[in-house]
Amino acid sequence: MAPAQGQFSEPSDGADSKDSAEGSSVPPAFRSAVDALRAARLRPELEVEPTRPPQRLAPHAYALEAVVVDGEDDLADGRLVLLHDPAGHEAWHGTFRLVTLVRAELEPEMASDPLLPEVCWTWLTGALEARGLSYAEAGGTVTRAGSHYFGTLSDRRPATQIEIRASWTPREGRSGVPDTAAHLVAWGDLLCQIAGLPPSGAADAAVVTLPQRRGPQVP
Repeated sequence: MAPAQGQFSEPSDGADSKDSAEGSSVPPAFRSAVDALRAARLRPELEVEPTRPPQRLAPHAYALEAVVVDGEDDLADGRLVLLHDPAGHEAWHGTFRLVTLVRAELEPEMASDPLLPEVCWTWLTGALEARGLSYAEAGGTVTRAGSHYFGTLSDRRPATQIEIRASWTPREGRSGVPDTAAHLVAWGDLLCQIAGLPPSGAADAAVVTLPQRRGPQVP
């Protein structure tokens, strides 16, 4: 298991610009939540690094992107964004929110399964519940898209991509900070599941994964 390496997103590299303009400090709760993300230990197949967060979704934001790697192949990729509004957000029912995009390429015959969207959504909720995490207001979409190649590209095999977009409110602890490290680990479990990797331990041993195409992701 490797730590999720990253740097704290100060205003100069993507945090909301009004922190800098008003001279306000980063809230301790948000700083603690980000520090926990940086210290989380993930499966070795996951390569994680910080990325520029969105600037208009919340007063404070921090983002990570990850790739599931098997040898020289990228099997799945995704982004996880931590949002924080100290004043609370009516739609979140809390002061923190996690937002994600996860995608992977599937074998065409697997993508034709009519239950695939439901299965993929349960991978997300199941990953959180397998880690004993409490959350609320979960919502999102599961999208599958197929590509067929013609002409000079006709030698390529048909490709089908599955994409999960979701967000949820992590329950805050007594200190007012959610266990973001555990949520990141659960998110890593989801990435590995959608990549078709076998379970790594008891927490996800009961999860059924779909076989994935072993090859780089199509942009």
